[in-house]
Amino acid sequence: MTGSVVEVAGERLLLLPEKAVYWPAEKMLIIADIHFGKAASFRAQGIPVPRGTTTENLLGLDALIDAHGARHVVFLGDFLHARAAHASSTQQAMLAWRERRRDLRLTLVRGNHDKHAGDPAATLGIELVDEPHMVGPFAFCHHPDLDTGGYALAGHVHPAWVLATRFDSLRLPCFVVGSERMILPSFGSFTGGHVVTREAGDAIFVTSGEAVHSVR
Repeated sequence: MTGSVVEVAGERLLLLPEKAVYWPAEKMLIIADIHFGKAASFRAQGIPVPRGTTTENLLGLDALIDAHGARHVVFLGDFLHARAAHASSTQQAMLAWRERRRDLRLTLVRGNHDKHAGDPAATLGIELVDEPHMVGPFAFCHHPDLDTGGYALAGHVHPAWVLATRFDSLRLPCFVVGSERMILPSFGSFTGGHVVTREAGDAIFVTSGEAVHSVR
């Protein structure tokens, strides 16, 4: 799979087809809006949706961690979708994954869903911080519109871009890279997307799942 390298705030970042960012200098994987337990939340309300999204998300994390040698994962908010995400099956899957990844540092920048869902179980060993969380030149955030004093890496929007021809169109997750902030696509496998409009100075990078492409 082919990523795309961008340089922001004097640092080299790799935009990954799997809808994440890797910061090689810090061996850090950056994930936005994974929304663990979203499917369980829907089922708790009587809406029949597929099972297995937690396992799918964890397998996706495993693949990226192993491929890039990540030592630290930062979640840019909305780690848990709702209080129903504390369901036993979801928690057991996450705890089993954490047992296999005890040497991995995890940080969660709390987002709006996290405030409603409550903090993840302490046994997951996640460092919990509020936005903006400063590391080097970067302000790790959930919301992209904060005045941070650093280059913001954020989620929340679940950005998507429409590629269109005369006869067809395709909506793909995208990275929105501006002069003062980057918005990451949602990593979760059951999260949807919101079509964005390019603002002045923004570069758009869409991901097909196999490669990242710049939109001219």
